[in-house]
Amino acid sequence: MLVSPALDWFSVNSWISLIILIAYTATIISMVVVVLSENRNPIRSMAWVLALLFLPVVGPVFYLFFGRSLKGQHIISRRNKRKLMSRTHLRTINLNEEPLSLEEKTLVKLARNLCSSVYTTNNEIKIFTIGKDKFESLKRDLKNAKHSIFLQYYIFSDDELGQEISNLLIEKAREGVKVRVIYDHVGSFSSKNRFFRRMAENGVETHPFFKVTFPQLANRINWRNHRKIVVIDNEIGYIGGMNIADRYEKGPGEGKVWRDTHFRLKGDIVTSLAYSFLIDWNFRNPENKIDYPYSEGCEIHNHVGMQLVTSGPMSNYNNIALCFQKAISAATKSIYIQTPYFLPTDGLLHALEAAALSNVDVRIMIPRKSDSRMLQYASFSYVTQCLKAGIKIYLYDPGMLHAKSMVVDETFVTAGSTNFDFRSFENNFEANLLIYDRETNRAMRDIFFEDLSKCTKVRLNSWLKRPRLQRTIESIVRLVAPIL
Repeated sequence: MLVSPALDWFSVNSWISLIILIAYTATIISMVVVVLSENRNPIRSMAWVLALLFLPVVGPVFYLFFGRSLKGQHIISRRNKRKLMSRTHLRTINLNEEPLSLEEKTLVKLARNLCSSVYTTNNEIKIFTIGKDKFESLKRDLKNAKHSIFLQYYIFSDDELGQEISNLLIEKAREGVKVRVIYDHVGSFSSKNRFFRRMAENGVETHPFFKVTFPQLANRINWRNHRKIVVIDNEIGYIGGMNIADRYEKGPGEGKVWRDTHFRLKGDIVTSLAYSFLIDWNFRNPENKIDYPYSEGCEIHNHVGMQLVTSGPMSNYNNIALCFQKAISAATKSIYIQTPYFLPTDGLLHALEAAALSNVDVRIMIPRKSDSRMLQYASFSYVTQCLKAGIKIYLYDPGMLHAKSMVVDETFVTAGSTNFDFRSFENNFEANLLIYDRETNRAMRDIFFEDLSKCTKVRLNSWLKRPRLQRTIESIVRLVAPIL
């Protein structure tokens, strides 16, 4: 019996379709198994399972790019980490002799056990809240560098400010100063390749972190190095929230301000910044491994207690989130938070609620208008729950609030690159300074209340009356917040 060509073609295509369907189904099942086997946060795992099952093609593609976990992997070997740490020459401090409360000593130990964070005391700190002041100070310090410059930013733009910093680095390299630059490849996508190539051709060693190329696109695009660290001659350090881009110095335009926080440091803590930089530099850059730079020494006798805490997707724990949670849980008087995006984990949200319900003065400041509409909707979705627990919410009116800080009681401060959101806690490589000092605490509290005078306090009754469409969008975005 003869089979018509049309029927034969139909049968072949039916078989091909069936094979594709079976392969796709097997792929989805295997991805779901992987998600479940990782034993992550149940809400986050459920979000990915639903995306895989109910978003054909789109769900699996999103999971490949944004869903996989790097926990348990090592940015460099433990042996090389110990080798670097052994060369810090930082003295061991007996915590029993330090003027710290029991809660603060426990936090010091937590940070030390999470990421080998060394507690230091001989330090000086200067606080910047205006980009122009910070970059003028940074440029002066770069010009005075004698031996080495380590510079690491999430965004290194090739705009006016970026060109000025780049020219300074090239000038110092020509003078014989060892200049190394780490920039995040995705964060600096807008900068042209020739911008970094020009630095490299003029003696500045440049290293893109997790460079995204087509074969590794899905493996790398979600893991971003969000740290902003500078170390000059192993004596002066900078850390905070400001990137190298014009908007951090001149504002976002239209008469709006860009409010941020950054620190200039001197003392033993600078060696911790150098250690963090060296870990990142040596990561997937074996041909150009470097060690600690020369230092003439810097005697500081201010007794300002500090630790540097780093975290990232390869850490066994969410280091900075755990430190935040510990500090919040130990608060007895006040917690003042500034963050551009407020997407807390369940643990942190419950800790804030528990503090507020215990009559701790909890205040959270976020921008009225963020630079990310989606993250603004997601942040706003948490406001009602916070207000009902007694947490005070303030909307910063003059422009973009990009500061990332938390002031607890009268002695503890933390600030750095970490936003109060899922991405910073789980997916980004971040760095925050933990500061145990009354004077710094007082200065940061004064800054908070100065900013508070430029905010609108959110009232529950009026907040509940916002447009229904806005509330609906917030609720929808809230559903995908764990995987943003």
